[in-house]
Amino acid sequence: MRNKKLVGLLTVTAALTMTLTACDGSKKSDSGNKNVETEDISKFTMAVKNDQDPIKGGTLDVAVASDTQFKGLFSEVYYQDAYDNYYMRPSHEGLFSYDKDFVITEDGAATLDLDVDDKKATITLKDDIKWSDGEPVTADDLIYPYEVIGNKEYTGIRYDDNFTNIVGMDEYHDGKVDAISGIKKIDDQTVEVTYKEMNPGMLQLDGGVYTSAMPKHIFKDIPIKDQEKSDAVRKNPVTFGPYYMSKIVTGESVEYLPNEHYYKGKPKLEKIVFTNVPTASIVEALKAKKYDMVYSMPTDNFPTYKDTEDYQMLGREELAYTYIGFKLGTYDKDKGESVLNPDAKMADVNLRQAMGYAVDNDAIGQKFYNGLRSGATTLIPPIFKTLHNSDIKGYQYDLEKAKKLLDDAGYKDTDDDGLREDPDGEKLTINFASMAGGETAQPLADYYLQQWKEIGLDVKLATGRLIDFQAFYDKVKNDDPEIDVFQAAWSVSSAPSPAGLYSRSAAFNYSRFVSEENDKLLSAIDSKESFDDEKRKEAYDAWQEYMFEQAPVIPTLYRNEIMPVNNRVKSFTWNYEDTRDYYNIELTAEKR
Repeated sequence: MRNKKLVGLLTVTAALTMTLTACDGSKKSDSGNKNVETEDISKFTMAVKNDQDPIKGGTLDVAVASDTQFKGLFSEVYYQDAYDNYYMRPSHEGLFSYDKDFVITEDGAATLDLDVDDKKATITLKDDIKWSDGEPVTADDLIYPYEVIGNKEYTGIRYDDNFTNIVGMDEYHDGKVDAISGIKKIDDQTVEVTYKEMNPGMLQLDGGVYTSAMPKHIFKDIPIKDQEKSDAVRKNPVTFGPYYMSKIVTGESVEYLPNEHYYKGKPKLEKIVFTNVPTASIVEALKAKKYDMVYSMPTDNFPTYKDTEDYQMLGREELAYTYIGFKLGTYDKDKGESVLNPDAKMADVNLRQAMGYAVDNDAIGQKFYNGLRSGATTLIPPIFKTLHNSDIKGYQYDLEKAKKLLDDAGYKDTDDDGLREDPDGEKLTINFASMAGGETAQPLADYYLQQWKEIGLDVKLATGRLIDFQAFYDKVKNDDPEIDVFQAAWSVSSAPSPAGLYSRSAAFNYSRFVSEENDKLLSAIDSKESFDDEKRKEAYDAWQEYMFEQAPVIPTLYRNEIMPVNNRVKSFTWNYEDTRDYYNIELTAEKR
């Protein structure tokens, strides 16, 4: 399956888990773990090494390290978080393949042709593509997800600028017409989509052209408002990947059997089983050889499992970053856009910047992630080498600068209790939401609270405790008034346009920050002019600089990830096209 989310959207991943001891408020933080051995991610490989002959069939056991049950929204149109995405990888396949730079190629189930001058994209299915129930994948299945996502009754989160950019989508979404004028069925295998504007991200996976089909013959009789809760999404999804979901134990595990209708031929394993495993017990499970592979393996305790017998440790840069977000408004569901609240508690940019300067992210990454995470500087991760603005240094740890920002903005301690009041002299209490997960999540949250207290801010945990992953995002998504600031992470698309996360219409714009300048800068990134590489770079640089200055969200850590793989696994490369790897994967022994 292609990378995390569709149409340039971004998915939600779990929060950091780590331990951090108290700081003394000086220029450098005393973060503990003084003699840690750091790792160099460039020395890791993404491909398993196994020269043994494969056995016939066999069962591959895969763990997903998580402290929350997965939601089980097994549909590209409806899933929201990285955990469901992990479970979809053997079974759910996108339309397009792509190369190492995420540029769409011709090796997938469909091809893409862009006509920049006429603002059209033509998607053509290859012959004999079938769903796992044996029904053919047709042009109707390419058109149907546009009709679902664009419908006013749609309950998911994917209706954003990439969809409103389609000619006729606005009228369809408003219920004025029954069909989307910009989408035309050419024949049973070909669809033409006409856009208002073209942008260079469309050349890449998830960059503006929708990348998934949806089995219309399964969903057409289910009202759109009921689809998310239906068995077609949660219990027996029909897909066209190499395997299909044969048994789902909600929140716990999924079994997969070979899809005999897969267009590349029947895959080689007899069965695959994915299982949810708590982070507190995953290392023990690994050492007991219970699993062949592990997704979302914690990196804060890497030294405890790095030398586990009979396992290889794959490693790669993660398409992700962790961030601190500030609630600045609400999402108007009727308008389908975020609305800024100028009177929001976190509306003062100086307050937001001060909180960013109060945290030592470099020390966190080095001393508690063994160098497998590093301080983040902009909202475009450096894995996108040409688009990441390396001139921006980010919010480097500086308590004195943080205090001066607050002083100058009028946040002063007027009653000598050590905590600042707001510029009107009123008591200021900031509610901070952070996720539960792993034994070190609490110490990390405590560190943040402590550092903000160092600069005179009274910050308390929203709800009084850490919040479960699913409940956390429900609160953030629904703009719970109990939350002023939150810590979370994004797993980003392979096409890095930030519009799917930070535009007015993006449901994922959880800070609810909007401005005319932000609209202008995002439009420049996704404009026809940005087909010119120099113009594209200028547009990305300008937006990163603006978001650094405005600080509606502050990136804290760039991430690298580790995947333990048992030595009996053969023909697996941990790239960002996992479906193809699951088709090729084999085993070379009956037991681990």
